[in-house]
Amino acid sequence: MEKAIVTLKKGEGRTLKAGGMWVFDNEINTIEGEFTDGDLVHVHDFDGYYMGCGFINRKSKITVRILSRVKGEEINRDFIKMRVKAAWEYRKKVVDTSSCRLIFGEADFLPGLVIDKFSDILVVQSLALGIDRLKSDILEELTAILKADGLEIRGIYERSDAKVRDNEGMERVKGFIGETFDTKVEIVENGVKYLVDVAEGQKTGFFLDQKYNREAIKKLCVEAEVLDCFTHTGSFALNAGIAGAASVTGVDASALGVSQAEENAALNGLSDRVHFICEDVFELLPRLEQEGKKFDVVILDPPAFTKSRNSVKNAIKGYREINLRALKLIKDGGYLATCSCSHFMTPELFAETIGQAAKSARKRLRQVEYRTQAPDHPILWAADESYYLKFYIFQVCEDK
Repeated sequence: MEKAIVTLKKGEGRTLKAGGMWVFDNEINTIEGEFTDGDLVHVHDFDGYYMGCGFINRKSKITVRILSRVKGEEINRDFIKMRVKAAWEYRKKVVDTSSCRLIFGEADFLPGLVIDKFSDILVVQSLALGIDRLKSDILEELTAILKADGLEIRGIYERSDAKVRDNEGMERVKGFIGETFDTKVEIVENGVKYLVDVAEGQKTGFFLDQKYNREAIKKLCVEAEVLDCFTHTGSFALNAGIAGAASVTGVDASALGVSQAEENAALNGLSDRVHFICEDVFELLPRLEQEGKKFDVVILDPPAFTKSRNSVKNAIKGYREINLRALKLIKDGGYLATCSCSHFMTPELFAETIGQAAKSARKRLRQVEYRTQAPDHPILWAADESYYLKFYIFQVCEDK
């Protein structure tokens, strides 16, 4: 069937023209031709200029997600193989592939799709209607490409249970694709062992995007007293422990997360030096300050405090508060590692917020380094949503 044609309003499509992958509902002038949501459509500018081919879903504010900008290119099995192979070849060059993100949605030109590899297990998250139709073909091509490189995939688990699927008019689903297997998968990252729960862990089970940021804090933690806030399953805390920290305290409000962190500490033989407590960080930090507790290194790895532009102001308050409290707990000359994983908390806004916290705490910050997400989560310029993780390491000094 001939693809329907989406024509943009005059002056619209700025994101698309800059290299982005999305067409929003308010940018569309007309849709001509027969189609159902999830189908491929052509996108033209107001004057008929060809902009690309992508899949449409009128239930979503992101009405069209572009797959190809090449006029006449067929979206078929060869196209999928080309996209998947390019993603894999890129990762072989830039990242440790024992466990990594293989497909990162728009940044790999497969919008709405995430696939993580944990050792010999794949976890897939499909977040858009059109890509959901291509999911099986993509997984088949991906497993074949990995097999050709000597990597046999033992099983696939789907974690398409994210709330964002509601915006696409899709049901949330999770479960095995193909054969069943033990959903607790052991991986090794930076020399640290983890049991990743792909069925019950957050998102796909483990946050791979902080891989090299976790490595970066190791040298600061040798013989140090370390506080790791929002520890999740203990990743920063365990890197500190492996590096030779004198003592590490990991904090998380999730009882499940703390239980998994303790399990991971035991797996690495670190239970004597790395301990975890289940508590609200916002309540704990002021209490530690009152008790006069001080640390050599404090790590802040909070969840996204905002997932929309509407709640950015409240998020700023949250980031300012935890950074202020953390700074007051750090010894003179100690270190703060702090980050934000919210796309809507821009680098400029995050830096400004940290600066405000430092001023209120009467601390002076010396920037050690600024980092972003690991390169298996590539940042596609013009696709702002692909740039979300901001990570600073500072030395914290008293006014002098």
